[in-house]
Amino acid sequence: MIVIAIGANLPADGFETPLDTCRAAVDRLGREPDITVTAISRWYESEPVPPSGQPWYVNGAVLVCTGLDPVALLERLHAVEAAFGRVRQVRNEARPLDLDLIDYEGRIRDGKGGGPILPHPRARERAFVLLPLADVAPGWRDPVGGEGVGELIAALPADGPAIRPIPDA
Repeated sequence: MIVIAIGANLPADGFETPLDTCRAAVDRLGREPDITVTAISRWYESEPVPPSGQPWYVNGAVLVCTGLDPVALLERLHAVEAAFGRVRQVRNEARPLDLDLIDYEGRIRDGKGGGPILPHPRARERAFVLLPLADVAPGWRDPVGGEGVGELIAALPADGPAIRPIPDA
């Protein structure tokens, strides 16, 4: 199972809303060579993390199949982000698209020697990742700690950033 989290809080050029951007990004991923989207979560809106004056985010998750290794897949995700106008300048800045590789077939990587850290190091702490993940992979378990996605959701702080499903999205 390969999990990609999707987020945006600014519309990309040519799109009216961040939700439109996220939907178009899923479509684009599905048209990429060697990537097949197999499941798409509901869409959620969430407060920015860390708290700031930024607009709320639209978040979702997809499952994909690919023959690309984690490094090549992350490079492809960055290319898709760039095609939607993402320019990485400041950590946690508002953005038209964010694609994060959350899990790649349960692999554990520390990122030494390049490439992504797997699983994503902060995924287990973020409702905006875990709730969409539960939609597409309710049986998912954290490769490091072994907790199920439901356990991780239950362990989130009650006073954490707000998140809610987008009705009819």
